[in-house]
Amino acid sequence: MDLEYSQEHESFRTSVRTFLKGWPLQGNEAQLPIEQQETLFRKRGIDAGFVYRKVPKKYGGSEQDDDAIKDQIIQEEFHAAQAPRDLSTQGAGMLVPTLLEFGTEAQKERYIPPALFGEENWCQGYSEPGSGSDLASLQCQARLEGDEWILNGQKIWTSSAQRAQMMFGLFRTEPDAKKHAGISYLLVPMDTPGLEVRPLREMGGGHEFNEVFFTDARIPAGNIVASRGQGWQVSRATLVHERNLIGNPNMMREAFGDLLNLARTRQIEGRPAIEDLGFRRRIAEIEGYVQTGELSGMRQFTAAHRGEMAKVMRPMMMNKVSSTDTMQMIMKCAYDLLGGDGVLAPTEEELDNWGRTTTSSGWVLQYIFSMGPAIAGGATNIQLNIIGERGYGLPRDLRKAN
Repeated sequence: MDLEYSQEHESFRTSVRTFLKGWPLQGNEAQLPIEQQETLFRKRGIDAGFVYRKVPKKYGGSEQDDDAIKDQIIQEEFHAAQAPRDLSTQGAGMLVPTLLEFGTEAQKERYIPPALFGEENWCQGYSEPGSGSDLASLQCQARLEGDEWILNGQKIWTSSAQRAQMMFGLFRTEPDAKKHAGISYLLVPMDTPGLEVRPLREMGGGHEFNEVFFTDARIPAGNIVASRGQGWQVSRATLVHERNLIGNPNMMREAFGDLLNLARTRQIEGRPAIEDLGFRRRIAEIEGYVQTGELSGMRQFTAAHRGEMAKVMRPMMMNKVSSTDTMQMIMKCAYDLLGGDGVLAPTEEELDNWGRTTTSSGWVLQYIFSMGPAIAGGATNIQLNIIGERGYGLPRDLRKAN
């Protein structure tokens, strides 16, 4: 395997590194709140052609030609520098690419620019109390009356709904159609009268998930993406982007590095835990999974660059499953390293930030949270069915006719 880049692309890497010398910001700019610093640098990255490369300029992106190698170099260098690049929020990471594919011109102009910079936060209204893995059975209703949709029903496990200004969600608009065909994809302002957000307190003490209730909530008829009854097709595109965010191999490598640091600082019988034979074996096994994920990413990258998308799709389907499984292994090993410190209560700041792996209670929160992504974007068991049926051509499970 030849992992060397051409002279042209190494020259491009040099230009990226030169640009990244501007992060962190210096002087008066360094005194700004961190969110403003990141936005300022992100906008400079757009001007340089390194940020939001696939988003047209008229919507706030840098609109660069497709170049898988340049994209890979940018990702490597920005990650190494811990510099702000494309936001991985539900708005920028999931809604924006969906609107670029399915949205109207008016929707793109209205919603994409503020999503790119976190000026308008989004949440995802998919799951319902009786419709989780079988999402197509959802019952939350949207009835068209004049120039408005009237929404009634409930969504659940709605991440960050308490901070969102907008929701993209699935609603049943054609009650007499087969379940997959009767769904539409709607954009809902969170301050709509008749919409109520209630927190769901988590076992770690935090509150990131919510349930959302709609009682005759009215939104404009134009807040539909694609046509009536096409919501299922639109949602498939959003889920692809969600699974890619969850399956990011850089997250595994970063978490594994944090695990190594923890093992070097924790003590077992007066010696660093990393010298303990049992933990060394566990850590070595975990690193094998991390490196396998990175190798799979390289193979996908190579095939995509060559235009061999058929060779990309099957391992891409595995990214989310392998990543979430490995992250659970990392966090469970870290939790075991904590020993008695694993029962320490988190601080309010840690709860607000989903925990940070610089403290014992932060590690505990990350361990608890690591079980969630295996459900997000489609539970692992459902994902394995998709891989078997669509990736390997295995026969579908017997299903009751709609």
